[in-house]
Amino acid sequence: MQLGLEGKKALVFGSSGGIGKAIAESLLKEKTHVVVNSRSADKIKSTVVEFQNSFATKNVYGVAADLTKKDEATRAVREAKDLMNGLDVLVVNTGGPAKGSFEDISTEQWLFDYQNLWISFVDAVKASLPEMKKNKYGRILLVTSLAAKEPLKGLTTSNGLRAGLSGLCKSLANEVAACGITVNVLLPGYTDTDRLKELKLTEETVKALVPMGRLGHPRELADLVSFLASERAGYITGQCIAVDGGALRGY
Repeated sequence: MQLGLEGKKALVFGSSGGIGKAIAESLLKEKTHVVVNSRSADKIKSTVVEFQNSFATKNVYGVAADLTKKDEATRAVREAKDLMNGLDVLVVNTGGPAKGSFEDISTEQWLFDYQNLWISFVDAVKASLPEMKKNKYGRILLVTSLAAKEPLKGLTTSNGLRAGLSGLCKSLANEVAACGITVNVLLPGYTDTDRLKELKLTEETVKALVPMGRLGHPRELADLVSFLASERAGYITGQCIAVDGGALRGY
């Protein structure tokens, strides 16, 4: 299937490792121009060199930005547009909040996670929309978590903020649909990334929670992102799509 992504311009936040890196790789396979992002300038440099060599392309760039900091998302979008001379696809993928029950979480932690998960997305989208509206084409993709639909034990801030973001994305999708812009949310399940180690979840424990009996691979979500970023997915918008091996109990 030809996705029509060749020459399209994408910014992928959080793409020096894990799911974000897999998304960048998937887009590069489709000959998309890609800006990768990390808060670490060193990681960005090494990732860009790796991709340039792996895909024999010069159409991969890097922007260092820390989404936990005010205005960093806006700056990253601006720099990405300058590097690629435009922007068609925005993929927002941020690190997950720390574990904690409601009474354990300070107001300061709530504000920190609000900036990281919510404000960074809002700022990135606001900075991207003028270009997308002008071109009458845009793909906005938010990578969140199953917590957006089904609360996960011990992840109170993630449960609250991600659920709210799903509602925001549905509203946004309706507002920009007539402009040729789609907005969709990806809900990765238990995926083989460093995040599982951070949460101290063993592979065997997780397998028991997943009907397919295995962890997901980042590329399985990444290839869906590439499809949703493409011309082929122009009639899909306002959706929350789980990639979880059946772990989500609802439907």
